[in-house]
Amino acid sequence: MSLKARIYRPAKNAMQSGRRNMKKWRLDYTPMTARSGDPLMGWTGSSDMTSQVSLKFDDKESAIAYCEANGIDYSVFEPRERKLNIKAYADNFAFNRVRG
Repeated sequence: MSLKARIYRPAKNAMQSGRRNMKKWRLDYTPMTARSGDPLMGWTGSSDMTSQVSLKFDDKESAIAYCEANGIDYSVFEPRERKLNIKAYADNFAFNRVRG
């Protein structure tokens, strides 16, 4: 069974206001076995140790080079670029503002 990896740049979560640490690319291994639940405690666990490994890279090319050097199948997920909506506070009170 060969390892498979997912290369992506993580999105900002709802608890972040800044955009720090969003420039790094991340490599996560896809799980090889399904998770199992403990009926007594309700915990979810897995015997797959690669699910605990997450590698960070400065750029996408470094992550791809790592996968190719180690014979790991990979998929690259490009991030959606953020659309900036820049407007001034005074635009809230403009005469021609569409109200609705």
